[in-house]
Parts: sequence; C-alpha cells; structure tokens
Amino acid sequence: VFGSWLVAPAFAGRPPTPRERAHIEAALLAQGFQRWEEIELDDGHWQVDEAVSFNGREYDLKLDPYTLAIVERD
Repeated sequence: VFGSWLVAPAFAGRPPTPRERAHIEAALLAQGFQRWEEIELDDGHWQVDEAVSFNGREYDLKLDPYTLAIVERD
C-alpha cells in the first residue's frame, strides 16, 4: 500500500544525534555509570549496551526517551 512506510514506529533503531548523545551520557554518568558501548533508540526507549557502573557491574539498560531515567536494567 502506498505510504505504508509512514506508519513505521517513530523509534526505529537509530543512533542518537550528537546533542542527544551528550544528554544521555550526562544522565548515565549522573546515574553512576562510567562507560558503555552502543546507544540506540529502539522500541520507544534508549537502549544502552554494556553499561558499566562505578562498582564494576555491567548492565544492558533501557532509558525513558524523555526523562532518561532507567526503566529496565538487565
């Protein structure tokens, strides 16, 4: 159907812009993380892979796209 691509989710697996990345990284640091791997907007949340906390534990995180609060930690 013509235009069906327009109904794709707005959050379809993309990296952050430089400005978004700066905000996300500041939020991660403020929440006790010192480094991380990939950051991607997917399924309506920021996905952060292999985020390492200051105590050395590693997590995969989901962040609220508006507040950048952690909504899931694996």
